[in-house]
Amino acid sequence: MDQNRAVIFLTTSPDPEQKKPLMLKDILFCPILTWVVRKLKRDGVERFFVVCGPQYTDEVRVCFPADADAVISDEHPKLLDFVSGARRVIVISRPVVPAKQAGEGYVYSAEGSALAEGWQKAATVFFQNVDGERGWIALNSDADIQNVELHLRDEIVAEHLANGVRILDPKAVYIDPRVEIGRGTMVLPGTILRGATRIGQDCVIGPNAMVRDCTVGDESEVNASQINESSIGRRTHVGPFAYVRPNCRIGDDIKVGDFVEVKNSTIGDGTKISHLTYVGDSDVGKKVNFGCGTVTTNYDGFKKYRCTIGDESFIGCNTNLVAPVRVGKGSYIAAGATITKDVPEDALAVARVQQENKDGWAARRRKMHGK
Repeated sequence: MDQNRAVIFLTTSPDPEQKKPLMLKDILFCPILTWVVRKLKRDGVERFFVVCGPQYTDEVRVCFPADADAVISDEHPKLLDFVSGARRVIVISRPVVPAKQAGEGYVYSAEGSALAEGWQKAATVFFQNVDGERGWIALNSDADIQNVELHLRDEIVAEHLANGVRILDPKAVYIDPRVEIGRGTMVLPGTILRGATRIGQDCVIGPNAMVRDCTVGDESEVNASQINESSIGRRTHVGPFAYVRPNCRIGDDIKVGDFVEVKNSTIGDGTKISHLTYVGDSDVGKKVNFGCGTVTTNYDGFKKYRCTIGDESFIGCNTNLVAPVRVGKGSYIAAGATITKDVPEDALAVARVQQENKDGWAARRRKMHGK
């Protein structure tokens, strides 16, 4: 038996102010075409043909899984070849979005040979001897997108609630349809979950958290923080007011505290980065302690360099690690140090000017200014 197929006409909007087809715009951070493809795949469609001009090919491609069998073209002969001989073809001839409660209309299906015959004669959309498909809402404008967005948000929230996720205020969270959330996780108000994000079980996300294209392990917490294109391990606490930038791998039992920024770095299990610290382009070992105000100075104005920090090392407050530099396992760095050379294992590094007290200086200065 031939595979089920779908043809999607990526028509441009009738509104001349629109710069691209509605099907490529977002609903809940996800392109509408991605919503369509996800539903069609759940309905058993295995091959796709998207009718659109070459200027949209790249945007269309990212709406499909990497392994999807999809043809993207505006060539009529290719379209006829695609549908010919197919037993069933679903046709989407206008902008639509899937909705569970929607009735029949806007989307139809027919035998592939009948479609090919009709399109061969008229080179247009075919509406005879077809079956209507249920579960689609038509879109004509940005206003339609805005109107349907809240309805779809409620559908997504209801699905997660049914799967054992706790959402304290369903009207105060926004969840991308691609997001997966484990049972027992609590999602607090002000939370935005975007992209290919996977949240584990028994987590706490929020309040006021934004998680985009991330994996978060079981029993972790993201409190009033933003994390992007990174992975967070189990029992790890992020926030409040932390910022995790792309390409970070943060392990288990870690604290990334208030006003901490992490970028393009690996953080080993058990490490504590409690507050007011920047860790960029660094490979950090296990059970490292960062004192308040530590900065990895990874950029010299032209190139970026990496720091390597060994297991169980202790970084004192207000330390500057001038990359590239290596801090050995078990070493200590004195508070206020600027480290420009490698620190051996188990060593103490002190890199600051010796203190000098000038007796009476403050009193003389006040007298000079009449104070």
